[in-house]
Amino acid sequence: MKDATVSARVEYDVKTEAEDILQQLGVPVSVLINSLYRQIIFRHGVPFSLTIPATPKTIDSMTSAEIDRKLAHSYEQSLAGEGRPFNEVFDELERSLT
Repeated sequence: MKDATVSARVEYDVKTEAEDILQQLGVPVSVLINSLYRQIIFRHGVPFSLTIPATPKTIDSMTSAEIDRKLAHSYEQSLAGEGRPFNEVFDELERSLT
């Protein structure tokens, strides 16, 4: 029986964006929170990684040799047909920034 309430303060934009996605998925917020709590119990911890991602190196912090290696690797990938068209990559980047 559901007889407890969870209350948390979150940023408005985060809340509305997350709730919009959940609504599109047809998942009520309460179902998601209940599922998260059950996963915490099942795993005896948080069910996803809580790590600080490594900061990617910028070109300013790279040596000429590192830049040359990266460019050579990218060129080899291009010749092998690996990767994605740059228009697709830039479109994805643009969507993530808006």
